[in-house]
Amino acid sequence: MDEHVAQPLPLSRVAERTAAPRRERGARPARPLNAGSALVAAPINRVRYRAALVDLNNFSTFPTLAIGILVASLRNAGFDAEVLCPLAYDVPAAEREHRETWLDHWQRRIHLSTAPAFRWGRDAARAARAAWRERPHPLVLREVARVLDGRPDVVLLSAYLQHYETVVKVGRLAAQRGIPLLLGGPVFNMPGTADAWRGVPGLTGIVGGEVDWVLPQIVETAITRGDLLAFDGVTLPDGRHSREMPPLRDLDAVPVPDFTDFPWDRYRFRVIPLMAGRGCQWARCTFCSDVRSASGRTYRTRSVESVLHEMREQSRRHQTQNFLFLDIKLNSYPHLLRGLAEHAQRVVPGAQWVGTVHVDSRKDNGLSRHELRALVAAGMRRVSFGLESGSQRMLDLMDKGCSVEANAQFIREAHAAGLSVRCTMFKGFPGETADDLAATARFLREHGRFIDRVRCNDFSIYEATPVYEQVLNPPGTFPQIRIVALDERRGRVRYVNVDTGSAAYRRAKAEVLEAVFTINRRPIRSSARAFDGLM
Repeated sequence: MDEHVAQPLPLSRVAERTAAPRRERGARPARPLNAGSALVAAPINRVRYRAALVDLNNFSTFPTLAIGILVASLRNAGFDAEVLCPLAYDVPAAEREHRETWLDHWQRRIHLSTAPAFRWGRDAARAARAAWRERPHPLVLREVARVLDGRPDVVLLSAYLQHYETVVKVGRLAAQRGIPLLLGGPVFNMPGTADAWRGVPGLTGIVGGEVDWVLPQIVETAITRGDLLAFDGVTLPDGRHSREMPPLRDLDAVPVPDFTDFPWDRYRFRVIPLMAGRGCQWARCTFCSDVRSASGRTYRTRSVESVLHEMREQSRRHQTQNFLFLDIKLNSYPHLLRGLAEHAQRVVPGAQWVGTVHVDSRKDNGLSRHELRALVAAGMRRVSFGLESGSQRMLDLMDKGCSVEANAQFIREAHAAGLSVRCTMFKGFPGETADDLAATARFLREHGRFIDRVRCNDFSIYEATPVYEQVLNPPGTFPQIRIVALDERRGRVRYVNVDTGSAAYRRAKAEVLEAVFTINRRPIRSSARAFDGLM
């Protein structure tokens, strides 16, 4: 069997030592793959097709997980696959976070300004910044043209919504050469978004779903000009579409990602991205678009054996012990987290890893003081979680399923265990008052010494989220929200929150931003330095 196919790791004691007496509702461990699994992609033997994959998600610190999975799937089915990674050609890559300066602080203050008199200037500055960041890079277009001049049978584009202008340019290059173009990404299962993108020049089809196993068949159909509507999750340029693609259940059958084409010499540290599960066990936060995306719908988990096998195999291939778990919520199924804590160091000696959790109110959420210390002993170096607000009223409005007190306890205990703590938050959620923001400022001041980084954003309303539906239907649910436009190309609503312009609100916001800067200007914990900016 091809080495890219995930095989259960033979661990003699995993089953008995990590066995869970009962699985919590919503957790669906994948069925282990065996040599006779019918899910293994059948090789396409008639013709050896050539596929060019263009990765527009140009990360500066690690390869793109989705591209690695797709490459493995195609190569297992007999395709020749070539990956174009802009980082290999010195295209500036996305940097998430860094130790901040006063310039960063003032840029954030301008970006998050809510002063009514300044709103026009702020929006103009935001638009100019977005246009600059989203412009097609000439080196990317040059290299895409070079690859297409080699006459591949198909070009596959993995894109985020900020890449629209680049996708249009690539589409034109493909159309000029008569090469089929397939487009995919995490949110193209959203009908409004797919419809807004189906006019891309040269587009053969948009695929919105988890195609880990069916991709070779979809690609062959596109090459041979067959009927793509025979597959779920496809939108055609003329607006016709098939039914929604159901979530992929057998995650253990997904091939080990193939990252061999990425420019490993360009990364500061070698970090392997992976996912232990897809979706989120809670999946109720009213603002969360991740759980509406193609891979985030419903919670499914892999087996401990499958995850450990992937860690061992990727460590062997790329000579590294650093891992980044991209799960929405790594503690959705605490049994799996405990399996990592018990076996990670035995499978990959010296392993270091980071991930994101949700500090929810379950009696067993896998984040007790004892378990945090066990995770650090197993190599966990950094943890991220959604703080969102220091106001309990706001957390309840968001349906976060957590409490301010639990968040505070987690921060203190995670720091004491040796973890570098990072949190995310936003201002401007419908209904937020100056008092709510003042509570957030107090929380950050009181707990700032236990936090390494805070990512503070403006609140965004994304397609298909509960807040999106409440804003649009019925009207009047959030009277303070004034709709400016539906930006379906970016899958969100452009709006003005009239409640955020008061002097009291702006004073409280300034206190929050001052507390954020006080935290972000410090160096992060030395043990987590390899993962600075990853999450």
